[in-house]
Amino acid sequence: MSAFDELIAHARETVALGQVAGRLGWDQETMMPPGAAPQRAEESAAMSSVLHARNCNPKVADWLDAADAPDEAGAANMRQIRRAHERATKVPAKLAAEIARVTSLSQGIWAEARAKQDFAAFAPTLSRVVALKREEAEALSDGRSLYDTCLDDFEEGMTSETLAAMFAVLRPRLVALKDRLLGAPAPEALRGQFDENEQVRLATDIATRFGYDFKHGRLDKAVHPFSSGSGLDVRITTRTDAADPFNCLYSTIHEVGHAHYEQGIDAAYLLTPIGRGASMGVHESQSRIFENQLGRSRAFTGWLFGAMSERFGPLTTPDADAFYAAVNRVGAGYIRTEADEVHYNLHILMRSDLERGLIEGTLAVDDLPEAWNQRFEADFGVAVDKPSHGCLQDVHWSVGLFGYFPTYTLGNVYAGCLHAALREALPDLDADLAKGDPSAAVTWLRQNLQVHGSLRAPQDTIAQAIGKAPTAEPLLDYLEAKFGALYGL
Repeated sequence: MSAFDELIAHARETVALGQVAGRLGWDQETMMPPGAAPQRAEESAAMSSVLHARNCNPKVADWLDAADAPDEAGAANMRQIRRAHERATKVPAKLAAEIARVTSLSQGIWAEARAKQDFAAFAPTLSRVVALKREEAEALSDGRSLYDTCLDDFEEGMTSETLAAMFAVLRPRLVALKDRLLGAPAPEALRGQFDENEQVRLATDIATRFGYDFKHGRLDKAVHPFSSGSGLDVRITTRTDAADPFNCLYSTIHEVGHAHYEQGIDAAYLLTPIGRGASMGVHESQSRIFENQLGRSRAFTGWLFGAMSERFGPLTTPDADAFYAAVNRVGAGYIRTEADEVHYNLHILMRSDLERGLIEGTLAVDDLPEAWNQRFEADFGVAVDKPSHGCLQDVHWSVGLFGYFPTYTLGNVYAGCLHAALREALPDLDADLAKGDPSAAVTWLRQNLQVHGSLRAPQDTIAQAIGKAPTAEPLLDYLEAKFGALYGL
């Protein structure tokens, strides 16, 4: 075997073991008995140690020095392998295993504290997670800020400076639009009780319509919806609420966006470093365009109105227009995952600022609830009533995902750009969406973006799909046009 062949063979085994580690996480969220948490923490730590050792293997550096990439995909795989190797060699194995162990335990402690509305019960564990992630960032920083180091884990090349510039463009127009909308009469919300099993059956139908391949996936329930896996095994979860069917349906569409991306990557890249999404920001672009620009469009909600009426009987929204308005109703709610498109990024901007403070040491964990509550009331005009509506609502910090939150807004920005290009390429798309058929749109996304996996850097992945560099303006233009029309502004 050539040096390149040996390098790729080693990488394929490493990626395969990473998929096994991911399956442990999926099981913990969906089916694992709660009493198994301590053992699962040790299992996760053991898998982390194995993966860390493989990425640190000195032979990897030798193979990289000796290998010649045969093509563009080979060069991209080598870039990803080099990045993982350099990262792993800077992080002590003991630290990597401890992070895996603590974050596995922390997840259960967070869930229990959330259920009991008891931040104090979670604070010591969160302090430990923050300390470990700071230690990891210090090992990796190479002169960068600790938060920039965290960002780079999820969006290669992204910096706080770039984010600040983007947020500075987004915030004024989002706040102005929010204020105008909240000053207008709100449409009626959908009311009633909706059988939760029937919600899941409808969600399964919608997932299929959006191209999710159930031969290589499954839909389960979890506290916090997520997608897991890549290639031939990509699983999604949702959640149900008898009084809020949109929570289930749109969480499912969102996770299908993630899953469709992973299922659509070129089969030749299977179990190689580039056989996965280019970044979390690019990943979010797929979930958000599926959920919002397609799933919440007037055309698709017209079909959904009929589908829900058939399954649940007459709805409190009397017609498809009223239903569309209910789906897109704007309000200053507590929960990020349930936020309308206008408020959503304000949730992210707040979390990004708070987690940056935690990592850079300007915000203590014990002060997090007060900081969260003050910022939320300032941004949303509503006082937080309980911790599960505040700093205990998201799972991310409990599992060490610092630097992840900004990728949601990056995903929205990318989705805005992709949607503009998609509409130009498919001028008759609404006719298909009105039939409950988004296949033309998801096929366009697969062919122009998803199939390439991590072949290119994140922003280059978007630029290649749309023919220019991504900017925030298409998203803002879309939001102002859609909600201005819906609210008669």
